[in-house]
Amino acid sequence: MIEGKTPRQFTGWHMLMVFGGAFTVIIGVNIALAVNAVRTFPGLEVKNSYVASQSFDARRDAQQALGWSVYASAVGDQVKLEITDADGAPVEVAALHATLGRATHVKDDQTPDFRFDGTAYVAPAELSAGNWNIRMVAQAEDGTEFTQRVILHVAR
Repeated sequence: MIEGKTPRQFTGWHMLMVFGGAFTVIIGVNIALAVNAVRTFPGLEVKNSYVASQSFDARRDAQQALGWSVYASAVGDQVKLEITDADGAPVEVAALHATLGRATHVKDDQTPDFRFDGTAYVAPAELSAGNWNIRMVAQAEDGTEFTQRVILHVAR
């Protein structure tokens, strides 16, 4: 200590500055995370939930009447989507559209070009390890729409 100088005191104002700075950092990080979460995943499934709800029961019943089951797998750079009927026989649909992506963001979304090989639908896809979702919309020969989100786990 230098002679003649008094040591600096840690006052209530200093404590107020420490608390104010800490809370500013915490609130700033929370705001940044919330903005990024909303920007990358809007959470929108349908544009108007009321309108979608009016035909939900009829669409669900028609889809369940098909008796289809769907299983997804990945081998190498290929994604396989197996659609089977109630007896376990492969189903060839009239039309198939699918989006392959992560559940949390859309930047990795892909639209695989699925081709029926006689037993399943197969498409090339670039997949890293982790959980993926296949959001598929298939149309039966009678025009019934079949929609399902199929979870695909890729282990590398």
